[in-house]
Amino acid sequence: MKICNICHKISATNQDHLDCIQKRNIETENASFKNDIPENLNLSKNTQDLGVEVRAILEHLTKEKDKSD
Repeated sequence: MKICNICHKISATNQDHLDCIQKRNIETENASFKNDIPENLNLSKNTQDLGVEVRAILEHLTKEKDKSD
């Protein structure tokens, strides 16, 4: 038996839990997607042409979580 490196609970196998690994991968993909939104939309160069609402949405999407873990 081993302790899972992600959730720190006992694992019956000598590896991390599969669901913990998948959850971590999804969180990593979501974070990288949020960071790449302005570049994917070519908005990082000229944000003044966007409406106030669109800029607010993009700022909200690109912010990192401020919640403490």
